[in-house]
This record gives sequence, C-alpha cells and structure tokens, in this order.
Amino acid sequence: MNERLSAELEVAGLIRRAQSMGGFGAVIRRGDPDRGELLVQVAERGEPLAMLERRLAADFTYRWTRTGAEAENLRKFVADRERIDPDFWLIELDIADAERFVAEMTAMG
Repeated sequence: MNERLSAELEVAGLIRRAQSMGGFGAVIRRGDPDRGELLVQVAERGEPLAMLERRLAADFTYRWTRTGAEAENLRKFVADRERIDPDFWLIELDIADAERFVAEMTAMG
C-alpha cells in the first residue's frame, strides 16, 4: 500500500517549501483535510506559469503532472472541478525560478 501524507499536511509542506525559496504560498480553496486532491498554481512574480495536479498513476503512486488549465480559464476550471470533486484543494505558490520548481515537481512524481 502506498502511504501518503494528508492533503492538509502536504499543502503546509508545499507552502513552507515556497517560503524557504524566498517565495509565497497561499491556500485559495480549502478541501478535505485528509483526502482532498491537490491543485497547485505556480507563478513567478505574479505571472501564472503552470497548474500542477497530484494524480494517482497506474502503478498506484501519486505523481505531479501539468494540467491543461490556463490562467485565463482558471475560474471555469475550478468551477468544473468543484462539481466533480468538492474535496479538492487549490493553492498558489509564487516563487523565483518557477520553471525549475515545476520541472522538479513533475520529475519526482
């Protein structure tokens, strides 16, 4: 069985990671503290760069992947997601060298 942190604890860790890199993190939408899915909008100097989603892979491990959500469609994307999964979290991380952060997140799974 693949053990994982609660959603609330993982969110806190991601925000602390952003802060340790000199950035900022904020919870935009609070979901279920234990099992909510995580969506992370990564920005650099206020400019959205990517939306990441933690998804269950075929090998039953969780991996970070880019979603197709664009900044201008974020409101619709969130509304659609709320209808499907009312437990999800949305956080924003604004950090320097955001592209590198996204690459690290998606590479480590």
